[in-house]
Amino acid sequence: MSIWFKEYKLENVRTMEKGTMLEHLGIELTSIDNDSVQGKMPVDHRTVQPMGLLHGGASCVLAESLGSIGAYLLVDPSKFYTVGLDINANHVRSATSGYVYGTAKPLHIGKTTQVWSIEIKDESGQLSCISRLTMAVVEHKRIS
Repeated sequence: MSIWFKEYKLENVRTMEKGTMLEHLGIELTSIDNDSVQGKMPVDHRTVQPMGLLHGGASCVLAESLGSIGAYLLVDPSKFYTVGLDINANHVRSATSGYVYGTAKPLHIGKTTQVWSIEIKDESGQLSCISRLTMAVVEHKRIS
């Protein structure tokens, strides 16, 4: 059984990538399962620090992107926005090439907040970054 507000097709959700930081960094949504959102990001000139290692900020962008999309898929978009409140990340292993793969899963789904855990792994399946993202659920009428 799916946790999402409604049934979403990956190709429809991927339209959210267009014209955003996701597109700029080459982040792609790869799957929406019953309880998680997955994506990948290249480790290339757009996402590495000067020493050639994956930039921690790029890992945070991947984590926040996946968690934010997941948060959005949980609410009625005609009534609510979801916006980031807090993100933290522990960078535990470097990556220098290929792709990193993220999986975002909710830890808490409340009326006004959501908490997401995002694991980012390298191509060999080794944990590169673990992140926690807190999202606010805001009614449309509160934003003007």
